[in-house]
Amino acid sequence: MLREAIYHRPKDNYAYACTEEELHIRIRTKKNDVPSVKLLFGDPYNWKDGEWVFETKEMSISGSDTLFDYWFIAISPPHRRLRYGFVLQDGKEAVYLGEKGFSDEAINDTAFYFCFPFLNSIDVFQAPEWVKDTVWYQIFPERFANGNPDNNPENTLAWGSVPPSPDNFFGGDLEGVIQHIDHLKTLGITGIYFTPIFTAHSNHKYDTIDYMEIDPQFGDKETFKRLVEICHQNDIKVMLDAVFNHSGYYFPHFQDVLENGQDSKYKDWFHIHEFPLQTEPVPNYDTFAFTPFMPKLNTENLEVKEYLLEVGRYWVREFDIDGWRLDVANEVDHAFWREFRKEVKAIKPDLYILGEIWHDSMPWLRGDQFDAVMNYPFTTNVLNLMAKKAISPAEFVENMSSVLHMYPKNVNEAAFNLLDSHDTPRILTECGGDTERMKQIYSFMLTFIGTPCIYYGDEIGMTGGMDPGCRKCMEWDESKQDKHIFSHLQRLIALRKEERLLANGGNLSFLPSDYHEKCIAYTKSNGKQTLLIILNMDDAATSFKVPFDIDTETISDIWSGTEIEREDDGFSIELPAKGFAILSF
Repeated sequence: MLREAIYHRPKDNYAYACTEEELHIRIRTKKNDVPSVKLLFGDPYNWKDGEWVFETKEMSISGSDTLFDYWFIAISPPHRRLRYGFVLQDGKEAVYLGEKGFSDEAINDTAFYFCFPFLNSIDVFQAPEWVKDTVWYQIFPERFANGNPDNNPENTLAWGSVPPSPDNFFGGDLEGVIQHIDHLKTLGITGIYFTPIFTAHSNHKYDTIDYMEIDPQFGDKETFKRLVEICHQNDIKVMLDAVFNHSGYYFPHFQDVLENGQDSKYKDWFHIHEFPLQTEPVPNYDTFAFTPFMPKLNTENLEVKEYLLEVGRYWVREFDIDGWRLDVANEVDHAFWREFRKEVKAIKPDLYILGEIWHDSMPWLRGDQFDAVMNYPFTTNVLNLMAKKAISPAEFVENMSSVLHMYPKNVNEAAFNLLDSHDTPRILTECGGDTERMKQIYSFMLTFIGTPCIYYGDEIGMTGGMDPGCRKCMEWDESKQDKHIFSHLQRLIALRKEERLLANGGNLSFLPSDYHEKCIAYTKSNGKQTLLIILNMDDAATSFKVPFDIDTETISDIWSGTEIEREDDGFSIELPAKGFAILSF
């Protein structure tokens, strides 16, 4: 038994309260090294005749990656407190693990074991319930639709007349979104994520000039209020993008520092190294990614903090938005985000707070800051297998097991899953134009856990490379739209709503990574119903044998609408190249 590989800590993704009564406990061991793990547990105050009273229960493997097995158990302590350890057996020895380390025998002293002191309801991670059933649609406002030419900025180009560039404008606005709500409703969208809509110099609007005003090229506050009301009437939530890490170069407070230097009353609003300010060869003030036109804000400054907190409160209070997406969230201090959460949730408790973080985000997902982060580890793994073919199905399953075990189950259910965005090449371009592969990728995302997002135009087959190529004008000429992709996504979204297990119901488990050379498969089960989702990653047809003993003569493929009959050795299904099935039993 390789003890060095065994890992547990009584916090975060290894021990957490899933509900107000239920604890989830995990432990990691070397892959294929330990055949049996039991949880040893008891109430810390339950003693009899001088002996601590405990019991043991078998744990099960919840997933395996390249190096490790992950073991899991759910338990409901009657008094909401627990002392616990683990019994690991490999056929040669039994090892006991507690907070004080390893032992060759059970130790009758609670101080040896891990402690979950008390399951306090307020500490349970709780993202808004509505998020788990939401299918998002990301809109880059400047490129979605031009609904009011009177808003057009100077030198606006004809819609889609030339390729997008970092500094051209096509006149997209909020009125254009209003005029196309039916398109989103027909697709099945229930949430819109807008990239920034506040006054800014650029076409992308991540260089904010005025956080309290709608950019004139997009319309005005009355238009935005009407947009939110129309969205809500159509059961569509609205999430705005907040850029609190940095302002724009033309933000009045930064302009005051440029003009007045050391005498500016706003000099402490930013991280300035020396005066006078300079932008070349590199800025002598902190910025986003060395970009001189995006000076970093000092969120530890009390005036800055209060200004930005009021921004957060204002758009929730006055316009009833449903969520904030927080740009470059990992570069802002944790203390600010804790206060931000309290302030905006005081106005709207079920507001969704989404952070843009590209790496392991556990420090932001403990229930005191964000409800979710943009799930880029998910994105990377999906693209590597299904678009780039850079990894095998077995490697994909192992990698996805790592992704799922990064966070608690209730965190994964609110994760913001995306395939592309305004920052990345479009998914169809990543697939080399292969629409069947793209449809299969969406089949995976829309049957997985988390809250999925579609980038505007993907549903009609738009292409585009890295920024600015991914920011083309939306194609509204129906003769140039791929209706097959639209119908595929529309049906997947409808099925996700109809079959609760396809969203965030039940438990998800991948079949072992070595089960099928060409397919990936996973189950979603609630104890009464099980769905088996199978995707053939190969360019040729293949046969998949269902690895369960199912006590029935037929099972349904709810995707194709066909019935599969039992054979002598169980159930098998023929999958076409890049095929997809959802079996229900």
